[in-house]
Amino acid sequence: MKIDFLTIPISPGCYFYKDKEGKVIYIGKAKNLKKRIYSYFNKKDLDIKTKTMLSHAESLDFIATTSEVESLILENNLIKKYSPKYNILLKDSKSYAYLELTKEEFPKLLISRSKSTTGELFGPFTSSKNRDELLYLVNKIFLIRTCKKLPKRACLRYSIGLCSAPCIKKISKEEYQDSIHSAKMVLSGKTEELLEKLKHKMNTFSKQKEFENALRIREQINSLIFLEEKQNMERKKSYDEDIICYKIKNNQIYILIFNINKGTLENKKEFVFEDKGGSFEEFLIQYYSENKIPKEIILEKELDSSIKEFLELNRKSKINLVVPKQGEKKELLDLAKKNLEITFFSNLEKLEELKSKLNLQETPLVIECFDISHLSGTQTVASMVQFRNGLADKSNYRRFKLALEGNDDFASIYEVVKRRYSKLVKEGISFPNLIVIDGGSGQLHYAIKALEELNLKIPIISLAKEFEEVYIPGKETPIQLGEKNKARLLLQQIRDEAHRFAINYNRLLRKKSLFKE
Repeated sequence: MKIDFLTIPISPGCYFYKDKEGKVIYIGKAKNLKKRIYSYFNKKDLDIKTKTMLSHAESLDFIATTSEVESLILENNLIKKYSPKYNILLKDSKSYAYLELTKEEFPKLLISRSKSTTGELFGPFTSSKNRDELLYLVNKIFLIRTCKKLPKRACLRYSIGLCSAPCIKKISKEEYQDSIHSAKMVLSGKTEELLEKLKHKMNTFSKQKEFENALRIREQINSLIFLEEKQNMERKKSYDEDIICYKIKNNQIYILIFNINKGTLENKKEFVFEDKGGSFEEFLIQYYSENKIPKEIILEKELDSSIKEFLELNRKSKINLVVPKQGEKKELLDLAKKNLEITFFSNLEKLEELKSKLNLQETPLVIECFDISHLSGTQTVASMVQFRNGLADKSNYRRFKLALEGNDDFASIYEVVKRRYSKLVKEGISFPNLIVIDGGSGQLHYAIKALEELNLKIPIISLAKEFEEVYIPGKETPIQLGEKNKARLLLQQIRDEAHRFAINYNRLLRKKSLFKE
């Protein structure tokens, strides 16, 4: 698996490793996505389980967030949804833990892995870090005791302001129970309700000139506001919603959708197609004819009333179409727009660079790449991968079983190129903006010969592995792009994907032949 680090942002977020079937096998979070993902391929001392995970990973995706807190909660939600195989192996093979309020005169809050307890449980928590942070903050905010036994001597934690010391009667049983009740409200997700209660309490103390108590409550309020920095992705909603943003550029429309299920971001979907005017509305009708229509859709612009009527008829109930100007929903929309920019337009920069370096007349929005694979001249196969807007479009991948035997890459390239584009001519399907051949000048010559016999003029180049030289028709010598050049990195990514796809097909045929013998 080869990662294009130029497309990965320097921002917080979550990343997903997927296997060859597209199944999520590991989810991680990071303060800096680029730095964290780079570490997987730069460290020499990776543990065996991480190495195993990487050996099964075929692709990587990510969702950028606006803060580290967002990435923490998003990671927790996504692990619950996908139950990735290697998260369980790498993080914790035990059962998920709870937080327990013990059942005793002066309760304490602790970690519990068993449901068979007399105390009150909160959880479970799939992330030990989230659980431990919450345990620490709740204990600190409400000064809940953490000692295993009630001490008979002076409480050290009380002396440094970390415990209310009910054991040595520095706080009454009623006052301590009030703190426990507040802790339960936080653990039950009722933080906003508790904040209102504490603000009223603080104002009462201030009016009574009990400034020390008022200050103590104010510190609790500030700590709870920090704890309440719930990200845009985990709101207490009982219904589902979609966040949709789009951008039109170079006669193409780029659309990104966040699917939110009961307040939890579950999925990111991307779409690109030619813009013909009114394309976004047409897309919505087609998309929601095939997908679940949520109760609420958050958008950048108002829609025609007929679209809303269509959606409500299909859902058989009312829906909300929201165009937020501020607040939480606007933040969600901005987050979607940020991901749209990262997903699509960092790739467009590479395509523009490629257009410039190859002197192409138009930006190569659609690129098709061919590779040949065989085993000592037998079971020769070819692969074709398609990249659309700089992204792999796996729905348009093709593989070919070739009639040729023997180690003749030139003839193999000729055959597969002619088969591919004679079919497109016959079916009236549009051609790519650029063809890439894995190989040198010989492979390029035979690919051009196939196109000429079909009377086709499609921009075509070849990329030779040894020195990463680019061969261009009409040029006697190949050109070399800098190691960190965006165009070169994109060509390498496409070529490597074609190579992987060809080898996988060759292996598949070999396995089938073994079973037949």
